[in-house]
Amino acid sequence: MSKGIFITATGTDVGKTYVTALLVKKLRESGICAGYYKAALSGAEYCNGRLVPGDAQYVCRMAGIEEEPEQLVSYFYETAVSPHLAAVIHKQPIEKEVILQDFRKVKERYDYITVEGSGGIICPLRMDEKKLMLEDVIKMLYLDVLIVAPAGLGTINSTILTVEYARQKGIEVKGIILNGYEPDNVMHKDNKNQIEVLSAVPVIACVENNAEEINIALECLLDVYGEVS
Repeated sequence: MSKGIFITATGTDVGKTYVTALLVKKLRESGICAGYYKAALSGAEYCNGRLVPGDAQYVCRMAGIEEEPEQLVSYFYETAVSPHLAAVIHKQPIEKEVILQDFRKVKERYDYITVEGSGGIICPLRMDEKKLMLEDVIKMLYLDVLIVAPAGLGTINSTILTVEYARQKGIEVKGIILNGYEPDNVMHKDNKNQIEVLSAVPVIACVENNAEEINIALECLLDVYGEVS
């Protein structure tokens, strides 16, 4: 049976894809059959005449996954707006059945699956009569979450709010990863401490700028992945 974890964040552009790539890279370099999946992505770009999901392409390149990125993302759109709006613009609505089917295929190929979310945890994927939020995807895939948060000013507020929102929705938060962390920065160190105290969730890793590896023991990393049916 495969194991999985869902990577969400306190917002957009906090390094979720970067951290996801480091996690998958560590697993694969440790000899683990690890893969990647993302339900929806906007802001895809054309390369050699084809639309390419950049997040998946980055993770594949960083982690050494020899699959076409298009095979690891269910929906990807050129327009760089929230997925629900991109889906309307491009007339390609997101269907939960497609997500479930695609995730099932990824499970057949990998023992450990790191699923990347879109934006922050409050992300609408579809807002018509078939309303679908990112939290719905997390729950229907039966995954716990890791939260990627910036290390700097303002992160206490945004991180605690993200943790509390997840809890309200019945989603377990397995850990927090601080990105852009400076070991000698007194504010960054205090932010880490306060987040752990206020959330009662461990900061399992602190990623420095331009890090090529993630500093976390393999056993600790494997422990956050839960079985997926």
